[in-house]
Amino acid sequence: MSGPRILYLDIETAPHRVYAWGLWDQNIGLNQIEEPGYTLCWAAKWLGEKKVMFSSIRDGEKKMLRRIHALLEEADAVVHYYGKKFDIPTLNQEFLAHGMKPPAPFIEIDLIETVRKRFRFASNKLDYVVQRLGLGAKVQHKGMDLWR
Repeated sequence: MSGPRILYLDIETAPHRVYAWGLWDQNIGLNQIEEPGYTLCWAAKWLGEKKVMFSSIRDGEKKMLRRIHALLEEADAVVHYYGKKFDIPTLNQEFLAHGMKPPAPFIEIDLIETVRKRFRFASNKLDYVVQRLGLGAKVQHKGMDLWR
């Protein structure tokens, strides 16, 4: 008998495109949304396996979502960083919008909760935490230009 299936997961999303009158302290009305954000891609890896799985909207939006849905269906637990409040609700909303039910329940291990509860880093941002722990750093990119 093998152990529980534990999946590591991260998603990236497109920003909302909105009309706004200013840049600071804005309250964006529903009629100002030109296009809501959506999942651009995801990466996942099973505990104990080397292969990192990846899919993006370049594979087709529904195909990308079906692939991560199938992995979540297999998972006994999912490890993520800020995933309880962002990644999983974002994916569930997209599954629903594409006629899929949310995946079967799984245990969520949100490492941001562990960092906040058990440690007192100067910053809880993932990049800061992994650097302080000597685990590397996030890949540098162009910021908003990457999303555009």
